[in-house]
Amino acid sequence: MNITFIGMSGVGKSTIGRKLASDFGYKFIDIDKIIENKEGINLQTILDKMGDSEFIKLEEQSVLGLSFVKNTIISPGGSIIYSDRALNYLKSISTIIYLGVSLKEIEKRLSSSKKLRGIVGLKHKTLTELYNERVPLYEKYADIQIDVTDKNLDIVIQEIKSRIGI
Repeated sequence: MNITFIGMSGVGKSTIGRKLASDFGYKFIDIDKIIENKEGINLQTILDKMGDSEFIKLEEQSVLGLSFVKNTIISPGGSIIYSDRALNYLKSISTIIYLGVSLKEIEKRLSSSKKLRGIVGLKHKTLTELYNERVPLYEKYADIQIDVTDKNLDIVIQEIKSRIGI
């Protein structure tokens, strides 16, 4: 069984994914890290260089390149939601869990982030506009939805285990 986490940047997909992978003895794949390693630069620099649409294609290719994954937690970037092809592929190989959080919490988490996040669409839209645009898409593709607002990591992990029946 594979699990894919989707949600906004800053929601905790990688943190939760690493912890769950460790608990289950699963592998962990961070699509953003695959892209950064392939390109040799951080996400924001890639976005600045390529633009949003080319980055989304690169993200899609990285996801579609995941073949023969088994017992793996997959953490794509928040913009993976713009690729029906990638999401349908992820749905075919994994259970998709949408990690939801309030806009206020996303704003807080991203403002305290010291690293360049590389958020697709942020040059042309506000964070509020991106949030309102993406949430219905995350909900559309999710097999399971978990609100992580104001929950610590252990509580979230317990809820995930309970919801997937482990």
